[in-house]
Amino acid sequence: MSTARAVTVIQPTARRIEAIPTIAPTKKVAAYARVSTDNEEQLSSFEAQVDHYTRHIKANPAWTFIEVYYDEGISATSTKKREGFNRMIADALAGKIDLIITKSVSRFARNTVDTLMIVRQLKEKGVEVYFEKENIYTLDSKGELLITIMSSLAQEESRSISENVTWGMRKRFADEKVSLPYKHFLGFEKGEDDLPKLVEKEAKVVRTIYRLFLEGKTPSAIARLLTEEGIPTPAGKKKWSISTIRSILQNEKYKGSAILQKSFTIDFLTKKKKINEGEIPQYYIENSHEAIISPEIFDLVQHELKRLENIKGCKRINSCFSGTIVCGECGSFYGSKTWHSNSKYRRVIWQCNDKFKNDKKCTTPHLYEDTIKEAFVGVFNSLINNKEEILKSYYEIIEALTDTTKLDSEGTRLQSELVIAAEMLRKCVEENANSALDQAEYEERYNSLKDRYENIQRGLEEIEDKRVERRAKGERILDFIKELEQRDGVITEFDEELWNGTVDKVVVHSKEKVTFVFKDGMEMDWDI
Repeated sequence: MSTARAVTVIQPTARRIEAIPTIAPTKKVAAYARVSTDNEEQLSSFEAQVDHYTRHIKANPAWTFIEVYYDEGISATSTKKREGFNRMIADALAGKIDLIITKSVSRFARNTVDTLMIVRQLKEKGVEVYFEKENIYTLDSKGELLITIMSSLAQEESRSISENVTWGMRKRFADEKVSLPYKHFLGFEKGEDDLPKLVEKEAKVVRTIYRLFLEGKTPSAIARLLTEEGIPTPAGKKKWSISTIRSILQNEKYKGSAILQKSFTIDFLTKKKKINEGEIPQYYIENSHEAIISPEIFDLVQHELKRLENIKGCKRINSCFSGTIVCGECGSFYGSKTWHSNSKYRRVIWQCNDKFKNDKKCTTPHLYEDTIKEAFVGVFNSLINNKEEILKSYYEIIEALTDTTKLDSEGTRLQSELVIAAEMLRKCVEENANSALDQAEYEERYNSLKDRYENIQRGLEEIEDKRVERRAKGERILDFIKELEQRDGVITEFDEELWNGTVDKVVVHSKEKVTFVFKDGMEMDWDI
């Protein structure tokens, strides 16, 4: 039989130390206020919040007022861009704040991860946050559970708003409503009917950019010229960049059309965007608003940009000779180099860009810039002396070159075939959806129809390319004729505008011989 355990209580004999009375320190209290837009009604609410928190904290004798931190006109699911918020958290972690008062969880942060992470950081430093609307104190035992629930609800609210905004934008796109980033878009402002309204002063700059490019100026040369003339960029800056010029030259909205939804948001929390590569629908609207550039001019520019991109070794730099001097041996373009740049013997020379890239280097020589200029003066004066004979039959040549009757007929035929192919493809998919087909046979049939459809599409694109190419050829000849007709006598010095208006390229054969190829297609051998 086991012995029962006995418990004896030993009473205390020492006297308890009485607590020394102390004066409790006042709490250092701050508040955080935020409004998500910059309209007048919200700003009024914002000012009321700041005033309320200032008076509320100062009225409590146990509190020391630190500051009302705020962010004005910001809506964000992340805290990264909220300067006032970030400064407040830094001050709290540095021991300058004991308590933060804010209106609600959604005003603090709409991202659960952000909210919990920040609250826990503050908790480790003994800093408490009080959410008025939800009546939550974060140092309370129930605080973290409630914060998790409330933050999740706020995050879902943000997702819902984001999805509603996205739906609204796509509905606008489908309804053919065009919207532009007007603050950074040259040539247009928002009109009374919410459509782009032309700003003539800015539109002149856009037309100048297109004209200069078609005259042979490089994007870098155009950027330099606009900067020198003091014309502000779309963003109001003084210096133009090459990328801005190229963007203007490639933007279809200048011809009065619009491709909508070129990019989309892939994460509602981070607001990260990506270029639309077919993941979601795009909308192409023709004649959506007033044009600054005619569709024909726009197409010519796109043709020239594409041609330059496909040219071997062409580097577009600040010279009228870039992309025009060609190595007669390997076909690459000549690039410029400066000899003795810091001395009185400074000379600019041009040589094949690929001269030393292959096992066997090109034997074509380098050319001095002065030599190229002298040769052009000579060859152009030779044209002037034979001007009447050259111009005699040009207009008949232009008419023949720009005739697109056969291309138009072929395009109409292919367009009809495309409609038939699209209907067959649709029926094929519909049949597979409504009945159990052998999937191997279905896939073979579907791929065959798809290939047919895509081949017809490529045929139509090739026809359109040929149309633009013929139009471009006609325009180049007209420009050449115009330059020739305007010149009554020989030229005595190099003229850059004349070079841009007449020369297509110069092929270098040897130290003594080059071939000038003019924009009308005419070729002239020349001794240098």
